[in-house]
Amino acid sequence: METQNIEYKESWRDEYLKWICGFANAQGGTLYIGMNDRGEVVGVDNAKRLLEDIPNKVKNVLGIIVGVDLMTEDGKQYVRIETEPCGFPLNYKGEYFVRSGATLQTLKGSVLTHFLLKRTGAKWDAVTVDNFTYQDLDVESFNIFRREALRSKRMTEDDLACSNEELLERLKLTVDGKLKRAAVLLFYREPEELVTGCYTKIGMFNKEADILYMDEVHGSLMMQADRVQDLLYQKYLKAFITYENITRVETYPFPKMAVREAIFNALVHSDWSANNPIQIRVEDDRLFISNSCLLTEGWTAETFLSSHQSLLLNPNIANTFFRAGFIEAWGRGIEKMCKACRNYGSPEPVYIIHPCDLMVRFDAAPSVMPFIEAERMKAEALPTTDQKTDQKTDQKTDQKAQLTDLQQKILDFLGSNPTATRSTLTKVLQEYSASGIKYAMARLQEMHLLKRVGGRKNGHWEVINPGQ
Repeated sequence: METQNIEYKESWRDEYLKWICGFANAQGGTLYIGMNDRGEVVGVDNAKRLLEDIPNKVKNVLGIIVGVDLMTEDGKQYVRIETEPCGFPLNYKGEYFVRSGATLQTLKGSVLTHFLLKRTGAKWDAVTVDNFTYQDLDVESFNIFRREALRSKRMTEDDLACSNEELLERLKLTVDGKLKRAAVLLFYREPEELVTGCYTKIGMFNKEADILYMDEVHGSLMMQADRVQDLLYQKYLKAFITYENITRVETYPFPKMAVREAIFNALVHSDWSANNPIQIRVEDDRLFISNSCLLTEGWTAETFLSSHQSLLLNPNIANTFFRAGFIEAWGRGIEKMCKACRNYGSPEPVYIIHPCDLMVRFDAAPSVMPFIEAERMKAEALPTTDQKTDQKTDQKTDQKAQLTDLQQKILDFLGSNPTATRSTLTKVLQEYSASGIKYAMARLQEMHLLKRVGGRKNGHWEVINPGQ
């Protein structure tokens, strides 16, 4: 029976050099000439001539030496060709093949790129780039990194008290004064100039798979890491409100810690050479996060959920995210996600593997499903135009009852300080990020609970109460 390392052919054809090429590019293997697919010897008439022809053809076409032996069974002769794994990439007539399972795969696109880099001991994100310098990089992205690295205590104030150029060198993101690809993706404000798909796409879908609305988060990976979760929880995910005595309790369908980890994992481990964005699909009771990937051979969905070695596609990006405190080392990220889901009372994440991408699915916590079903029933029973007019005040009252803590704090502060700026709010509400405050204010305006009157310099904020 044919396996990862064994292939049977009844007769020799020169095109079978690609099978030898595939073995050499994988873990080596044995090709038998004169045996059928069941591994039974059928014999070859020209076995002795093949002993001379095959080694010469392999050497001339592939440039390697293989072991070719004459074998005999029940009076029938056949040939065994032993191929050792090769330390450098081989091609057959300009094409690269690799043995995978019991099949021969042709390598193309980003898969070929990573194969060639791996065989030369390099990583895609470690390759240096021209046309980008230290001066081109983004100050805000460096500020985000310094803030998070200090907060996580992965780096000290002394470590961070250096120029941006020195910081890149300490993070090993340069080679002989040149920036690595990782440096551009991490700290350049428009990384799509280098990688077309380096951004995150978020979409809200209904049960019929129709997209209701969507956003794209652009900017450096540092900026995306800082903004994607805030946008997701401020605009796309609805908190269901309950009260414990007089304490307001917000419960989201999915645990923030687990979703945060999944977003960071997608940004770090994405195969950016495929030029595809991170995609986040939001439904009432499910959340999908997917990224392009190149899986380690033999890995399955079960591999991710069990203890496994941390194998990095983009080690330079991963190291910077680790120093910023965004991710853990030693492959513990998925373990943390599962634990966060269990503690939240929600199902553990489900990994779905497609040929060119990896998707993680979160299912809503059972505790919020009654609220979700109630919202669905309410949406299915939309009022008529006349009813909408009559119920306008009630709808605004419902909206105010479902505000997040951040949204309520913004309304309370602006109600007393209508001329305050967003920067003032950021200073007052220090426990929230600037991007989170920005999205919360935008959402309040969409809900018609907050209105800007006048221009940026001389204008003011107006908090709109239900019934107005």
